[in-house]
Amino acid sequence: MIEDWIVPGWPAAPQVRAVSTTRHGGFSRGPYASMNPAAHVGDDPATVLANRKMLQQVLQLPAEPRWLQQVHGTTVLDAGDPVAAGEGPVADAAYCSQTGVVCVVLTADCLPILLCDVAGRHVAALHAGWRGLAAGVIEQTIETMKQPGETLLAWLGPAIGPDAYQVGDEVRDVFLAHNKRAAAAFQPGPDGSWMADLYRLARQRLAERGVTAIYGGHECSFTDSERFFSYRRDGVTGRMSTLIWLNP
Repeated sequence: MIEDWIVPGWPAAPQVRAVSTTRHGGFSRGPYASMNPAAHVGDDPATVLANRKMLQQVLQLPAEPRWLQQVHGTTVLDAGDPVAAGEGPVADAAYCSQTGVVCVVLTADCLPILLCDVAGRHVAALHAGWRGLAAGVIEQTIETMKQPGETLLAWLGPAIGPDAYQVGDEVRDVFLAHNKRAAAAFQPGPDGSWMADLYRLARQRLAERGVTAIYGGHECSFTDSERFFSYRRDGVTGRMSTLIWLNP
């Protein structure tokens, strides 16, 4: 595996496999350098396919990942459904309880979240920017998994950190309308703005569904330009992939 790719540090069952890539290890050039598996950001399509092939080979994936067309919504794809195969089903989370099916989300500041149950029979990958968090992508995924929150583990991958994510009143207001405790995830920023903590907001939403075994949440995609893509920092950029699957 590429040296600085991230293996979640969580006590998942042995058959649960998960990895989050960095920007290293692929073939892309310029602002997409070098491991960009995203087909929608303007990178050369042939290079994107080469990156995806390398990703599958390096990780010894049991199948091609179920790539999503992410729209900052709450739709959860059953990745084990045969009709889910192919490029670009519209969804912001993928769930599976079958072995050999790879769930994946792409991010470059939004928060990737992985979920699995302690028995290692169910896995999910979520794309959670502020819109998805506010709309309930966590809640919808847990409902789809049909597992008690107390039996789930969560891992939070690299996202824009609380010292870099500047937002307006409209973002803070929508979270406070859901739960006033969300105020703790916002600190005053410059010119009347707010500095938002996506990690804390996700932990609050997970805890509301009984998920307290939460790991990760320590990387900042915005400030670490050497390791991570960041849309807010660079505009034209690639994407990291965060994958989870069940080995037989």
